[in-house]
Amino acid sequence: MTTLPLDDGCNARDVPRAGSSSPAFHAAVVDKGYEATTSRIIHESARRRTFAIISHPDAGKTTLTEKFLLYAGKVAEAGAVKARSGRRRAVSDWMTMERQRGISITSTVLQFTYRDHVVNLLDTPGHRDFSEDTYRVLSSVDAAVMILDVAKGIEPQTLKLFEVCRARRLPVLTFLNKCDRTGRDPLALLDEIEEQIGLRATPVTWPVGTPGDFQGVIDRRSGDFIRFTRTARGASVSVEEALDQGRAASEAGPAWKAAMEECSLLDEVGASLHLESFLAGESSPLFVGSALTNFGVRHLLDAIVDLAPAPTARADSSGKVRPLDSAFSGFVFKVQANMDPAHRDHVAFVRVCSGRFERGMTVVHGATGRPFGTKHAASVFGSERDTIDLAYPGDVVGLVNASDLHIGDSFYVGEPVTYPPIPSCAPELFATVRSRDISKYKQFHRGLAQMAQEGVVQVLRDPNGDPTPVVAAVGPMQFEVLSYRLAEELGVRVELFPTGHKAARRTDRETAAKLSAWSSVRVLTRGDGALLALFESPYWLQRLEADHPDWTLDPIVSSTTFA
Repeated sequence: MTTLPLDDGCNARDVPRAGSSSPAFHAAVVDKGYEATTSRIIHESARRRTFAIISHPDAGKTTLTEKFLLYAGKVAEAGAVKARSGRRRAVSDWMTMERQRGISITSTVLQFTYRDHVVNLLDTPGHRDFSEDTYRVLSSVDAAVMILDVAKGIEPQTLKLFEVCRARRLPVLTFLNKCDRTGRDPLALLDEIEEQIGLRATPVTWPVGTPGDFQGVIDRRSGDFIRFTRTARGASVSVEEALDQGRAASEAGPAWKAAMEECSLLDEVGASLHLESFLAGESSPLFVGSALTNFGVRHLLDAIVDLAPAPTARADSSGKVRPLDSAFSGFVFKVQANMDPAHRDHVAFVRVCSGRFERGMTVVHGATGRPFGTKHAASVFGSERDTIDLAYPGDVVGLVNASDLHIGDSFYVGEPVTYPPIPSCAPELFATVRSRDISKYKQFHRGLAQMAQEGVVQVLRDPNGDPTPVVAAVGPMQFEVLSYRLAEELGVRVELFPTGHKAARRTDRETAAKLSAWSSVRVLTRGDGALLALFESPYWLQRLEADHPDWTLDPIVSSTTFA
């Protein structure tokens, strides 16, 4: 027996070590009382804000992430992905390939405190090819911040990501970025948001001055004109000055008058903040500014604390709601290997859904029904880690050296719970992959399994004996990441050869036998045993579906990613 210290007025209790999956073990977990008091869990949950930032590439997502850290006091000086002479770098872009290309390739967890709240920020890749990673992140958050480039408005990837938010009924805050540059009429952008994504934008701040001549914002709640002072390269917090309407009229002149007229128009059409419709996913509080110069960043960060919802009770896969103050539960939404290249480790990111997590506690791994120790638990800040002792609903816990965990796995103490599966995208590109060095056979296959476990690619194999694996991806950059990471992290250089297949369907053994007569169709096996039929021509796929409606040719919507 071992003793775990419990705070919040609880007495220390003897708890059993891991080592049994029997009913007695499960009962002991409950009886020995891992839970903190109900009031403490509810109080800590109310302090949490867990959200993701979504945007089209180059809309300013990583820059805004850095500025949030600056305003929260987490960094002394804001970094930049393409900083001069490489002196600084973005905290959220920790992978070498991300720094070289200046884009986000993998999602990142950043936790910080702001105004006595614990903020869990999940920075997501903006590029379409990595949208599957973003989808997984959106399954683990309570709200989202959508960034729009004021010059470009709604872009295809933005629309696609918002559809995921809509499906999950996530409240969305909108930030019109780059107002310091030439761009489109903000009023026209409001119409575009409503027409294209069906979300009613309700501006909380409004620009004074046209895009490119951005002078500050009107806070529609107070009517004040907030004027900003630039800092060198936006590396420090901008000085803000609040001017009443009298001073604003005399000092901002025509720009102030035009902005006030536009605000009057917004009042007339009822485009004002409405908390209930925001939380229902029907409207979006809108803020304007420039992440690069820090203009308007504080307003948005304050809104995340003031408006975004705290964690709420989540339903399991059967629809049963598990209360926040019940025993600990959570699920894995991301797996990342080699964040620390020196140790070749694996980190499983777990979203806490209920109860209180304590480092060292024994939980049940839902996929196996076996006890799982949590001695190596950490809070994650980009690629940096700190030991975490306690976590509450909304927090993200990194379980280090958890190589047997997979995306979608549930954990619990007490009453079993399985959370809904995390959907993944159907692959669109297929290629055979070979190692250039036959002597690195083991490293090659271990690396493929690792990349599949993370969801970088799906790995398919021929059940009829061809040993050459086929990798499947949403976009070509996933193949680039696969090649780069195998070489960089495992020393395995590979070659990829497109197969020519254009579409895939999930099938069964009976249909697979019938498909064997078609030379343009190839049936491969995924790591979970599922059979995937790959088609060289969408036309032939449509013809088969029309001619043989009784054949099993289901669209691929898998619940997780398999090795």
